[in-house]
Amino acid sequence: MSGEVLAVNISDKRGLKKHNIGEAHLQAGFGIDTDAHGGEWHRQVSLLSLSSFEKMRALGADVNYGDFAENIAVGGIDVVTLPVGTRLRVGESLLEVTQIGKECHNHACAIKKQVGSCVMPLEGIFARVLESGRVKVGDRVILED
Repeated sequence: MSGEVLAVNISDKRGLKKHNIGEAHLQAGFGIDTDAHGGEWHRQVSLLSLSSFEKMRALGADVNYGDFAENIAVGGIDVVTLPVGTRLRVGESLLEVTQIGKECHNHACAIKKQVGSCVMPLEGIFARVLESGRVKVGDRVILED
């Protein structure tokens, strides 16, 4: 199974929407070196599938890549179905899924206010970076054995 990187997003501060920078360097043991969520912890990089954006758009939300504070938007793979421990080759980097979903820290976020729900707490996944490398829009996302 393989997919494609649709967006590579960062933010300067936690709690903000991210913006697409097109490509970034993922640092082993840290995450995206220019992203506020990088660090020595288990949620170094977040991923969200195109299907999650489509679900929210069908509910009437005007959402774009980065609006859910995800680092990497992925097409062709429903990332929420990947079990913890799954390894993904994303561009030149290697990631390992460490968490599926997260607690919603801001129940009054703009998206939840607009349509009554948000997908990131349920469908976003988190990973640690095992091997450093560049990732850019259009790169392949490949499940490793």
